[in-house]
Parts: sequence; structure tokens; C-alpha cells
Amino acid sequence: MLVIEGVLPFLFPDVWRETFRKLVTLTDGQLRFVGITSMLSGLLLLYLVK
Repeated sequence: MLVIEGVLPFLFPDVWRETFRKLVTLTDGQLRFVGITSMLSGLLLLYLVK
């Protein structure tokens, strides 16, 4: 998980900073949607790899 999370800041630090700035301005509902989407994407990836 940490390897995947580290790819964006390593390869594109400016894009990562801008993305983080945008995430900070999201409402709680929007942030929860991003969180559930991320979790479901991770589960789908695990299912496909397995």
C-alpha cells in the first residue's frame, strides 16, 4: 500500500501537492465519497490480482 501511495509524490510532486490542496477544501461528504471510492478500487484491484 505504501509503495502505491508513494508513487505519485515521487514521480509528480507538484501534481501531488495540488491534489492535496484540493482535497483539503472538500466537504465531509465529498471526502467520504473519495474514501469509499478509493477503498472499493483497492478491493477490486486485490480481487483482480488474486
